[in-house]
Amino acid sequence: MTKDATQTSPPTRALDSVTGISRKGLQSGTVGVLGALVIGLSTCAPAYTLTAAVGPAASEVGYQTPAIFLMGFIPMLLVALGYRALNTAMPDSGTSFTWATRAFGPWIGWMAGWGLIAATVLVLSNLAGIAVEFLFQSISIVTGDPAIAELAGNRFINIAVCLGFMALATFISYRGMTSTKVFQYITVLFQMAVLVWFIVAMFVGAGDPANAEGRLPELSWFNPLEVDGFSAFAAGIAVSIFVYWGWDTVLTMGEETKPSKGRLSTESKAAMILVAILVVLYVGTATATVAYAGLGETGTGLNNPDIAENVFAALAHPVMGPAAILLSLAILVSAMASINSTAISPARTLLAMSHYGALPASIKKIHPRFKSPHVALLWSSVVASAFYAVMRFISEDVLWDTITALGMMVCFYYGVTALASPWYFRKTALREGLGAVVSKIVLPALGGVLLLVVFVQTTVDSMDPAFGSGSNVAGIGLVGIIGVVVLGIGVALMLIQAKASPAFFRGEVLSRSDDSRETETLEAFDDGLGA
Repeated sequence: MTKDATQTSPPTRALDSVTGISRKGLQSGTVGVLGALVIGLSTCAPAYTLTAAVGPAASEVGYQTPAIFLMGFIPMLLVALGYRALNTAMPDSGTSFTWATRAFGPWIGWMAGWGLIAATVLVLSNLAGIAVEFLFQSISIVTGDPAIAELAGNRFINIAVCLGFMALATFISYRGMTSTKVFQYITVLFQMAVLVWFIVAMFVGAGDPANAEGRLPELSWFNPLEVDGFSAFAAGIAVSIFVYWGWDTVLTMGEETKPSKGRLSTESKAAMILVAILVVLYVGTATATVAYAGLGETGTGLNNPDIAENVFAALAHPVMGPAAILLSLAILVSAMASINSTAISPARTLLAMSHYGALPASIKKIHPRFKSPHVALLWSSVVASAFYAVMRFISEDVLWDTITALGMMVCFYYGVTALASPWYFRKTALREGLGAVVSKIVLPALGGVLLLVVFVQTTVDSMDPAFGSGSNVAGIGLVGIIGVVVLGIGVALMLIQAKASPAFFRGEVLSRSDDSRETETLEAFDDGLGA
């Protein structure tokens, strides 16, 4: 099906007249299930997320770190069911923004889109920071000069190299999805192979009598009821959600994936496979790390504040010996690749918001040659770079604080999106039977409520100056300030845009779903896409 056909065929015109959903000029049919799965793995960046998250999680819940990673998977699974249903009904690069708008109206939809954009800006800055640290560590290992690793602590050098990583990743994404996909295949294969090696080595090392901190895993480590208090549980969930976050990037490629022959779309298949892989990998890694390193406050102990924001850097040589360079390189390429793939999500959300009139029209431009949303991509890259530079000067542990703030943003927009599913399908699911009611209404509703409760609890707790790394401004926790300020900026920008372009906010562009008239139209649209 040609691009012109998708823009002028009867199914598309009919869909536009009912819902307002339309294509945005992205190149279709370029990504299959494997390609989408690889890009999803790259976005989640297992090697990077685990080195950054295991320390903060262990500091909150101790030996129940595997349990909290397992519990973090449950709301992700519930949310994934809602995402799958919404994506099947309304494949659109705007994902959370588009779906929340169709379910709840333009104002809530706008904030859901903003939550996704804010989360990705936070993580882009964090990714670049991790890449900087492991670049200098890798050079240090190769040259045998420990002083080189310390260069990452120089703020000006750190920021300069960080900006270089951001520029390189932006250039790769700028050249379109095909270029991105090839880059991801290479980096994902390497990091996954090294990470599996590292996990096995930690389990072996945990049983080594010479390792005084090593312990054999216990069943109690997988029991979330042994976590000390709900605040610790909520904080741990927020961190564990960070490690799972990013799988939904696969769904933002719905307009670029190949047609599916089955009931599920290509991107939905990839997303469900991805979530299954992640839970096994993350719970296994958390268990191995706790078993090997223990919870000591010195050396490689997970409660040592000096290594909390980058645990694998401290464990690399004790676990892998001379092969430690491979782990450093794996985390380096993991972070670099994830910068590139993570940029896909905010760029396509910004594109969709601009396309539907929720942001200035200049942002929706598509590159005539590479078919990438290059203006949106540049905006997200510039803002992420500026945010990282500022945070480097005001935070004692910028990586730890941005991870915690990111978890709050993810809980917010995932929660809103999950609740969009039961509201959107409240009429049609009842006619489809019990299975549809459970998968489209009951389970996504549970996931959405749980995540919003965690969001509120973490926001309240993060105002404590001792929360996160302990960084604070005027006695208020820096993580709490980040969360409130980021959401406040979103509200301010939304009000400004509502005055500049009121049509979207009056519901004239994307209509709310208030009846089932669109069901047949959506089916006709799906048939048209598969033609």
